[in-house]
Amino acid sequence: MIKTDPAAQPAPSATALTRRSLFTLAGASAALAATPLAARSFGTGFTHGVASGEPGVDKVMLWTRFVGEQTTDLEWQVAETEDFASPVAEGSARAEAGRDWCAKSWADGLMPGRWYFYRFIAPDGSMSQVGRTRTLPEAGTQSFRLAVFSCSNYGFGWFNAYGHAAEANDADLAVHLGDYIYEYGAGTYPDPKDADHARVLEPASEIVTLTDYRLRYATYRADPDCQRLHQVLPMISVWDDHESANDSWKDGAQNHQSDTEGEWATRKAIAKRVYREWMPVSDEVYTTYQIGDLATLFKLDTRLEGRDQQLDLGKVLAGQKDPQAAIEALNRVREGDWANPERQLLGAAQEEWLAEGLKASTASGTAWQVLVQQVLIGNLRSPASLIGQIGSGMPDYVRRRLMAAAAASQAGLPSNMDAWDGYPAARERVFKAALEADANLLVLAGDTHNGWAFELAQDGAKVGVELGVCSVSSPGFESYLSFLQPDTLARALVEENDQLVWADTAQRGYMVVELTPSRAVTEYRFTGSVRQRSAKLAGTKRIGTEKGSSALEI
Repeated sequence: MIKTDPAAQPAPSATALTRRSLFTLAGASAALAATPLAARSFGTGFTHGVASGEPGVDKVMLWTRFVGEQTTDLEWQVAETEDFASPVAEGSARAEAGRDWCAKSWADGLMPGRWYFYRFIAPDGSMSQVGRTRTLPEAGTQSFRLAVFSCSNYGFGWFNAYGHAAEANDADLAVHLGDYIYEYGAGTYPDPKDADHARVLEPASEIVTLTDYRLRYATYRADPDCQRLHQVLPMISVWDDHESANDSWKDGAQNHQSDTEGEWATRKAIAKRVYREWMPVSDEVYTTYQIGDLATLFKLDTRLEGRDQQLDLGKVLAGQKDPQAAIEALNRVREGDWANPERQLLGAAQEEWLAEGLKASTASGTAWQVLVQQVLIGNLRSPASLIGQIGSGMPDYVRRRLMAAAAASQAGLPSNMDAWDGYPAARERVFKAALEADANLLVLAGDTHNGWAFELAQDGAKVGVELGVCSVSSPGFESYLSFLQPDTLARALVEENDQLVWADTAQRGYMVVELTPSRAVTEYRFTGSVRQRSAKLAGTKRIGTEKGSSALEI
């Protein structure tokens, strides 16, 4: 990831959230918010609310956490009404120390396209919060809404995007594109001057061990708006790098030092294990979700499954004092490692699976093929014009970064080698697979903390569109390019990059993507300052695309 330093809804069914339900479900959340953090350092019993995920047409995964003195078998119930007068499904889930007291269970035998309520019951009769979830619809669906999030750094401030999405109550499914947590220790990212000191990070050190990762998730999941979002919407989520360590790849990470932090394979396994404990997810690394004949969602792993190591332009330019020599060094990279057709981002097995899945989706008559994944796939180069904007009072690390990005642009290289831009052959293979499948490709991306809209193309052929979501709380370009007005920077980026049609480089928030048989409309929802907890919006931006056009209406 980029580290900035060192259509109308259908009428609700009887199972949709009613006014009374909203009030009742809000009660536990409000009580939680009023409780001092130190007093809810996770305790005993039901400590972190409820969550659901992995929806299908007849099933959904349920999650809770129950801390007891010994292994405890919890009962769960699913019903169409909040009073649970007539449960439609029941079962059990085990909470035990070996899974950090997290309990998960599939609730199946449900009806397609329905809202349901669910709860857990302990042997002593105590009950969890009441959660709300829904199954995916079958054919004939005319509208479906995704609330899309990325990059929620606890230390920078409140998760207001989560809070607004829960309060708005107009999405069918939450989608988290990664960086759900961050691994850094207190004082690193954010540094002390940028940190919200009301947001106490646990543990204070960088997370490396099993206990570390578990405590970090417990801290994030204690956030009231995080709990509230999980309580009222099922979620599909993918990990990006910070769920393990910054700029991770299959055999390592920029923020992992084997000499002091042990084997990368061990840390990666721990990160995966704890993610699967604390999140309502299955063990599938990549998979699909079918929204009737409206869309196939392809959940990808661009991080840990098959990614080769990122190229490091900083190392290429290290010690280069002559501008011409620097450009020549970058040219060698462009013609060599960067263009290497063997370099992988997904890995061969996942790449083949995606190509076959795209064909199957379009052959079935599904309207949209949606990639649910982590990093930008559109081409993005830094504007060379930024060099003239560099002032004398700029920090050295910012100056070096801008100079390197401008030099890369002059050499025909992108600015972010950690995205699909760093793996052009892998991107070309995916684009060709989409073209061969005649897919209506819509790519969702996170990671950068900023908002983006691309019209994707390959060798002159239109491929699809990409919508990149801004962050929940992590800072964007405005944090280290403060010498530039955000609209000036956005305009320069759009002018520099042919496929980029819109950018926002200074706001936090989330987006809602509404899919219909003929059209997809994305609404960017920008929250106010994350330094105060608030569910109010500072503004919105709507971007549409017609099915089959591979073009955006700004």
